[in-house]
Amino acid sequence: MHVVTLGPAGTYSHRAAQSIADEGAVSFRESVTEIVAAVADGEFERGVVPVENSIEGSVDESLDALADREVSVVQEIVSPIRHALLAQGPEFDTVASHPQALAQCREYLTENYPDVAQEAVASTARGVERARENPSVAAIGHPANAGSPETGADGDDGDHPLQRIAENIQDRDSNATRFLVVAPESERSEAGGKTSLVVYPGANYPGLLLELLAAFADRDINLSRIESRPSGRRLGDYCFHFDIEAGLYETRTQEALAEVEAICADGWVRRLGSYDTHHVVE
Repeated sequence: MHVVTLGPAGTYSHRAAQSIADEGAVSFRESVTEIVAAVADGEFERGVVPVENSIEGSVDESLDALADREVSVVQEIVSPIRHALLAQGPEFDTVASHPQALAQCREYLTENYPDVAQEAVASTARGVERARENPSVAAIGHPANAGSPETGADGDDGDHPLQRIAENIQDRDSNATRFLVVAPESERSEAGGKTSLVVYPGANYPGLLLELLAAFADRDINLSRIESRPSGRRLGDYCFHFDIEAGLYETRTQEALAEVEAICADGWVRRLGSYDTHHVVE
């Protein structure tokens, strides 16, 4: 199976994608929006995108991309995140990494490197590239990206291997990220223990959200996540992202969604699909 995810090689998304891809069959894009579009357009069989972190919460770009394109979600991958501080040496004046990684290590950086600048880049692996190119830059990324005197990140040739200045620098030991496996819309499944939905009510009145939530509560369906995102149509207009602990095949889910769709008669409800969870430990 050929999978597309956030690159370059060595990102946490790459490591999650390797758990479902055929050997060597992982390609990269620079943004989640590009990944979802590539799957929707039939360019790749699967895409792997980060959607939620236990410290920093939801990845807004992923939510927006899933609302904008016709795709399905067929699996979730949960992986612990263990950050390391990587640099050519102990002296540096900038730390570069993905904004989520910087935020996940906020307390560590404030306590140990209060005067070091922070630079947000497209991915943790891009931060590692910056550190290899410039001795004044450190990176936050997976410890394996340090390489060795003969190899660079993930075993690629590299002139400037990095030292592991510190490991396990995330602010919470429980740090973990949830990735969604995205597939073409035609592969949506109704089987699985969880279901993701995007709901656009097309209306706004007192008690609207309560009505949507009651459709699930009245049928004993637990909501494991709810997020609101601007629809982009006008100020104060929102889409809602729901994760429920039930499969689309269940009668109670079908009844709840029929009620939600009636409430959203002026909008729409997107059933991204039902799926199970795969845990990846590295």
